[in-house]
Amino acid sequence: MTKTIRLTAAQAMVRYVAAQLTEDNQPFIACCWAIFGHGNVAGIGEALHASRDSLTTYRGHNEQTMAHAAIAYSKQLRRNRAMMVTSSIGPGALNMVTAAGLAHVNRLPVLLVPGDVFANRGPDPVLQQVEDFGDGTVSVNDAFKPVSRYFDRITRPEQLLTALPRAFRTMTDPADCGPVTLSFCQDVQAEAFDYPVSFFEPTIWYTRRIRPDTGELGRVADLLKSAKRPVIVAGGGVHYAEATQALKTFAEAHNIPVAETQAGKSALPWDHPLNLGPIGVTGGEPANDVCAEADVILGVGTRFQDFTTGSWGLFANADRRIISLNVAAYDAAKHGAMPLLADARVGLEELGTALEAKRFDGDAKAMKADWFGKVDPLTDAPAEGNALPTDMQVVGAVQRAANENTVAMCAAGTMPGELHKLWKAGRPGSYHMEYGFSCMGYEIAGAMGIKMAEPERDVICFTGDGTYMMANSEMATAAMMGISFTVVVTDNRGYGCINRLQMGTGGAEFNNLLDHAIGGENSNIDFAKHAEAMGATSLKVTSIAELQEALAKRDGIKGPYVVVIDTDPYPSTEPGGTWWDVGVPEVSERSEVNAAHANYIKNKQNQRAN
Repeated sequence: MTKTIRLTAAQAMVRYVAAQLTEDNQPFIACCWAIFGHGNVAGIGEALHASRDSLTTYRGHNEQTMAHAAIAYSKQLRRNRAMMVTSSIGPGALNMVTAAGLAHVNRLPVLLVPGDVFANRGPDPVLQQVEDFGDGTVSVNDAFKPVSRYFDRITRPEQLLTALPRAFRTMTDPADCGPVTLSFCQDVQAEAFDYPVSFFEPTIWYTRRIRPDTGELGRVADLLKSAKRPVIVAGGGVHYAEATQALKTFAEAHNIPVAETQAGKSALPWDHPLNLGPIGVTGGEPANDVCAEADVILGVGTRFQDFTTGSWGLFANADRRIISLNVAAYDAAKHGAMPLLADARVGLEELGTALEAKRFDGDAKAMKADWFGKVDPLTDAPAEGNALPTDMQVVGAVQRAANENTVAMCAAGTMPGELHKLWKAGRPGSYHMEYGFSCMGYEIAGAMGIKMAEPERDVICFTGDGTYMMANSEMATAAMMGISFTVVVTDNRGYGCINRLQMGTGGAEFNNLLDHAIGGENSNIDFAKHAEAMGATSLKVTSIAELQEALAKRDGIKGPYVVVIDTDPYPSTEPGGTWWDVGVPEVSERSEVNAAHANYIKNKQNQRAN
């Protein structure tokens, strides 16, 4: 006879979650972030309290940013661990949808458990219920479906017996990895069921390393052997598969240069002879010039998004072929690529064996020297004067203050482009960029998540004033919990990055910088005082020299440390980069727009679908 234990559905979920382990015997779900409210306080809240010794619960200030912290935690740990996030129904749940989209795009695991309406429909319509006039089964949580890798609505307690194993299979599967949403009806959370005791026995989830099909491997090896000018594009999958050493070994054995996407940056040290640096729209001349001439492009763990490919205008060789080594079949077959479906580490190892002693000609030293000769002066401290510092000079100041333990992180605005081009990442994991979704508001919560993942790291968060205003509430959480990281706020009075894009497409400066927005002249936010009010140590500096002095003090500060500096919104790094497909109006009263559209049509002619 099967031995059972009577638990509420919420108690059963929490007990099961706490029993799921990694290969090194750590809980796969490290903790639960929770904002309690209508829909989760009674059921899930009671269960988390009872299990607080086996599954720690942290209190956040915003559902979206709690989830951002969880996602950053998993990204920094290369998807080996994850966190759970629970919310109330209605607005609390919908606040997490943006974070689910971020995790989905970046292929990162997070367990989202929003409360849902009553399964029994007794009090229908319940507080915060959005009613669909034509479908009685719909709630706001259906919004999670397109941004979840696995979605389930728990309407009976026994459904957990199938839903929870499916959830963990998804989060631990290299190909399907992404956000899981368990929409948990609030009455069901409190209902009891006799669960098999065996359901709660500890389970180890092992890393699956998919080996290449022999036929695909042979075809890819033959194509690569025939190449004259091959190049590797290293994506985030190199980090997720812990394949940085395999990439280095492969590239050195066959003398193939490597370009790095935003997610792939730091796969090789910046000064490695074969590291061409950043690729694409925010890329540099060495990588982009080589990719434009390459006849075979080997993508490793990359989604080939438009910033990487220059909207598919970068790989200009008429005879070029693309190989996509990827664990996900969806990504491996993009744009007519020859697929090599495999784990990045195993795939590189076996492809290296298949290539035997094949080595290609080429030396990138001169290209790299020329590139750094152009951009290094941009990051130098300015000469004495009253001019506002540039973002490039801020990057330089932080770089000079960094050490081998530093993680530079960011997500949106001006800094992702400048950091991709200019930041010199010394070792894997020292560059953390969320640029798949480029979600404003990720930065402060993300920095907290990185520090929770690797407490020994020196985490420095770059954020603009616009992104800071989007989501800063977890600064108070970090202060409350004593989590230490540094935030550099570059205040250029608005959305400087989009203002430059607006100007670049012929548009007038409008509604981006505060000076060009209605009432913007009245805005005078003191970011240092704001951060201080939330518990951070903060100060405003007036020069790059003062910024360096402030950064030198960060090791002695407990909790978040915020340094604010005013910057010039207009300059950006001119060398490097490539075209990006942004639709320009065909008809306009502005001559600048008409000129930009003519240039747009010219660039469109170089765009290739496959």
